[in-house]
Amino acid sequence: MTPIPEGAAAVDLPALDDDLLRAVASGSHHDPHAVLGQHRVSAAGVDDPVTVIRALRPLAESVFAILPNGAHIELAHVAHGIWQGIDIVGPGAYQLEARYGDGSTWTTDDPYRFLPTIGELDLHLIREGRHEQLWTALGAHVRDLGGVTGTAFTVWAPHARAVRVIGDFNGWDGTMHAMRNMGSSGVWELFVPGLGEGALYKFDLLAASGEWVRKIDPMAQLAQTPPDTASVVTVSGHDWQDGEWMRARAATDPHAGPMSVYELHFGSWRPGLGYREAADQLIDYVSALGYTHVEFLPLAEHPFGGSWGYQVTGYYAPTSRFGSPDDLKYLIDRLHRAGIGVLMDWVPGHFPKDDWALARFDGQPLYEHADPRRGEHKDWGTYIFDYGNSQVRNFLVANALYWLEEFHVDGLRVDAVASMLYLDYSRNAGEWEPNIHGGRENLEAIGFLQEVTATAYKRNPGTVMIAEESTSYAGVTAPTSSGGLGFGIKWNMGWMHDSLQYIHEDPMWRSYHHSEITFSFVYAWSENFLLPISHDEVVHGKGSLLNKMPGDHWQQLANMRAFLAFMWAHPGKQLLFMGQEFGQPSEWSEERGLDWWILDQPAHRGLWNFVAQLNAVYRANPELWARDNDPAGFEWLDGSDAAGNVLAFLRKDADGSPIAVLLNFSGTPHSDYRVGLPFAGEWEELLNTDAEDYGGSGVGNFGAVTAVDEPWMGRPSSAVLTLPPLGALFLRPRR
Repeated sequence: MTPIPEGAAAVDLPALDDDLLRAVASGSHHDPHAVLGQHRVSAAGVDDPVTVIRALRPLAESVFAILPNGAHIELAHVAHGIWQGIDIVGPGAYQLEARYGDGSTWTTDDPYRFLPTIGELDLHLIREGRHEQLWTALGAHVRDLGGVTGTAFTVWAPHARAVRVIGDFNGWDGTMHAMRNMGSSGVWELFVPGLGEGALYKFDLLAASGEWVRKIDPMAQLAQTPPDTASVVTVSGHDWQDGEWMRARAATDPHAGPMSVYELHFGSWRPGLGYREAADQLIDYVSALGYTHVEFLPLAEHPFGGSWGYQVTGYYAPTSRFGSPDDLKYLIDRLHRAGIGVLMDWVPGHFPKDDWALARFDGQPLYEHADPRRGEHKDWGTYIFDYGNSQVRNFLVANALYWLEEFHVDGLRVDAVASMLYLDYSRNAGEWEPNIHGGRENLEAIGFLQEVTATAYKRNPGTVMIAEESTSYAGVTAPTSSGGLGFGIKWNMGWMHDSLQYIHEDPMWRSYHHSEITFSFVYAWSENFLLPISHDEVVHGKGSLLNKMPGDHWQQLANMRAFLAFMWAHPGKQLLFMGQEFGQPSEWSEERGLDWWILDQPAHRGLWNFVAQLNAVYRANPELWARDNDPAGFEWLDGSDAAGNVLAFLRKDADGSPIAVLLNFSGTPHSDYRVGLPFAGEWEELLNTDAEDYGGSGVGNFGAVTAVDEPWMGRPSSAVLTLPPLGALFLRPRR
């Protein structure tokens, strides 16, 4: 056996192809690790393979490999800034020391001496589109490899010819941080030693066209505050304290419980507050109002604030406008400990065309469908995800799980489901292509929705998936096992449209529109519904909810109270957008805060008090929610009194115990009004929207009515009572 001479120059190492070296030196090679780092090679004059170290240091005057024992091995320059030498100790740890003409020295661990940080199982699951915790495999993760701390970067870019990590740590020049391709998975990987939390980064990708494109990390868990766009390496240190809530969540069916949702746009609720600063104020406010849940408009990173979060560029990154990811976790943690559930808007239906984000990610369509007939929303100027691509679908399914599991969000409201379901959505003839059966349904999107709902419920019992779906598509809340989409709840857009149309009419003419207020009961159990008066109803010239009401100011507020009582009593959950709880007079704008000053006016404070009492009555009485999704939980007492503008019905709990709901949408009180009831006895006035405490006129029944055994309208008993003008009564048998 021929011994290894000391020093690289004494061994005739095999020559390397100059084009290969040039590609590696420019960061444009798909596998720089095949050249750089440590390698066992055969050398002339030596019987056994030797360990060669190669490094890229293009501006250095000399380069040394420093072994753990302190020995310095001088490397020889090969070409194009690539150096090499023999490690006489053999494979193992080392550092690189580069010396420069200005006298400076740079010593660091070599990124190319580390094995891949992503395992074969992860790569297999990514190839299959079945990695349910994708955020743990892709993105940027601070890790310790053999005592060396650094950041592992992984990105999916199957069409790229080369990928480089760039950032503030390398002057935004990725030449010395080219990533290796991990084969058929389409994943690229690099571990950068010494790099930690707070580092800014992006990816440079060499497209098939030969053009370099610069992109954010699709899996980044933090981004710079807009208008800056870099991704940020982040590490979570939050210690969750909501264990009691999470245990109860897993054991509870939210679809069968009370759900009264306060929807808010975080940035304009109380401008200037961050996630942490908002915790106390939001908890105090929502608790005082008695809501069961808050729902945030999208909090994923987005470049344009005027999109309200619906133009997402960072699906895994909470917007940094209001703090760090841990700050958001703190807010959710605090809400849970206060007994308040958290819902969040989620936008898998489209994404913006910003050239630094997901659009044409590796130089050609990747996340979006390549066919513009399926890949673009012309109305919104956005791209549509390619739901037939298993890796794209995986990106979205895992993203839903990310919010449910990493941020303990209790449910997702999926935006614009109708736009996903139909190939001809907002398209003219000739602008869409039928599916394989000749129909208009987007079968790939339907499959995606079924996968995300089924997976979310399987992995996170006690959470809820909610669809904003505006058409009559059948089976939105039917189980996937029977061909449904698998959502737990659907927004009832028909109820919203019809009821707002009715309440907008002057009471003088409402008798001609009676079917608009009663029609929702025809289909109320065709799906599991939530009744929304959302942000969409109080913007873009639609005016505030208060200003949809006819009459003078007093009548508007009275209409508001009666309408909200109808909403809370109607089968289904309910959602009200911020500001409507106190009768915000002006249309909402994300550019300013709410009209908080109006709470100083007694009439508006009265409306606020009413909403708080309405929620208290709702939560305390299962009759109003326990059988939302069961027609046996509802009975008409009288739905035909169009002339009187009156609705009367029962809501019943699982035991059949009733609450009678009487609504008078006329502008005058109805005295000596007889209503049929299921049995005689005293019925207490559980809620009267015309009470003086709420700003009403005080018309009522002195707190109770007495039903006698006198049949009426098919009921064995009846009561004569007074219905207040533009008012509602909730009556419950005296307990």
